[in-house]
Amino acid sequence: MDFKEKIREIEDFPQPGVRFKDITTLLKDGKAFRAAIDTMAERLKDKEIDVIVGPEARGFVVGTPLAYALGIGFVPVRKSGKLPGETVEAGYSLEYGKDQLAIHKDAIEPGQRVLVVDDLLATGGTVSATLQLVNQLKGKVVGAAFVIELSYLEGRKKLEEQNVDIFSLVQY
Repeated sequence: MDFKEKIREIEDFPQPGVRFKDITTLLKDGKAFRAAIDTMAERLKDKEIDVIVGPEARGFVVGTPLAYALGIGFVPVRKSGKLPGETVEAGYSLEYGKDQLAIHKDAIEPGQRVLVVDDLLATGGTVSATLQLVNQLKGKVVGAAFVIELSYLEGRKKLEEQNVDIFSLVQY
């Protein structure tokens, strides 16, 4: 399936000059969404993953069905102040500003094999902060997976410098 056909591009959003890649059109097409998750699961099934970690909000949308398909657990990473238990945090810069992410301190056991999943790899800021959180909890990152990769923003380079194996379904 050509997944690019299912992804809508919106000009000048969220600011002038940006061509936003909107996955909601992929998500609303049940057959395409299933095919995307199945394709990712097939590609990742031999990675020996214990748990998937996904940042809010679209990391949840992609990560939870992928975790289900692989028969493993899912751990949410949220914006600072949104998780009810004891957390660890990491700050990061993104295309449009700065933010802080958090994960429960007991979400990952030391040595657990973790796959980070999000909808989009752009500059790598959100994923790098998520990797910091996994590393703080002594998890072992086995890779990162994305629906979309904006290769011209070189987020892959940032992650490869951290020795992260990367899979993306679609590249622009």
